[in-house]
Amino acid sequence: MRLERVGRRHGLRGPWVLREVGLDLPAGTLVRIAGTNGTGKSTLLRVVAGVDAPTEGRVTGRPPRTAYVPERFPVALPFTAVDYLVHLGRVQGLGRSTARVRAGEWLERFGAAEHARTEMAALSKGTSQKVAVAQALLADPDLLVLDEAWTGLDTGARAELDAAVRERRSAGAMVVFVDHDPRRLAGEPDAVHEVGSGRVREARARSADTGRWREAPAPALPGSEPAPRVRITVSGGHRPLPAGLPGDPVTAPAPASAPGSEGVDGPALTVLTVDARHSDALLAALLAASWHIHHLGSEGVRV
Repeated sequence: MRLERVGRRHGLRGPWVLREVGLDLPAGTLVRIAGTNGTGKSTLLRVVAGVDAPTEGRVTGRPPRTAYVPERFPVALPFTAVDYLVHLGRVQGLGRSTARVRAGEWLERFGAAEHARTEMAALSKGTSQKVAVAQALLADPDLLVLDEAWTGLDTGARAELDAAVRERRSAGAMVVFVDHDPRRLAGEPDAVHEVGSGRVREARARSADTGRWREAPAPALPGSEPAPRVRITVSGGHRPLPAGLPGDPVTAPAPASAPGSEGVDGPALTVLTVDARHSDALLAALLAASWHIHHLGSEGVRV
């Protein structure tokens, strides 16, 4: 699937939310969309899902079976939870009996089976979100678009959604998601694209040949400073780095001449590079895991 020079504005004369967006979404990939609030992440996801049409440019190759979980799910619907899921399953091409079976399976999996016969308007926010996620997974979509879909879910349901994302990706689907927690599926996306100032840039991508991450430099916008990055040199004995580190840092072995390596014996040092806005949380996570901080460096920011 490809977005070519896509732009989106609200109304004929409204401000542009997105401009000149180019984005490739291969089958079988997991793609994270990052960016601060109000930059257009939800607008981008709606275009990817086909909910909104681009104002300019074009989208090609979108799979016919596409599912979308919006940031805000309408709960005041004239259905019970299971009837709503059966209705959506029918819309997505499932037979009635198959849709009912799958509805029950997903409600059970997300811990909401006891609410199957509850009116949608009477569901709690968390249970409504479970129904919202279930409707997107009913028909095994080839494109799954998740806009803050984990918000409002309990711990067990969040873990189930993580697992469902991995299952869809393993089945050859493309999954595109936004989540406020930088630890969500940390280290698993094949690419991270960042939205800012109406543009979308590839921030990081995994090499198909080596499986290693490569980081794209942020483009220099007129009148703007480069995006600040922080490099943290650490050691933790022979232990692996903790999983799910904030900011999804890029990791690499520290060269012998790296700052902080002077006089260090034993296991090699590791350098973690992360956006400055995640550096405090990353430091806290490393210290909590008893890792030693040897050096803290930066580009474009004081620390």
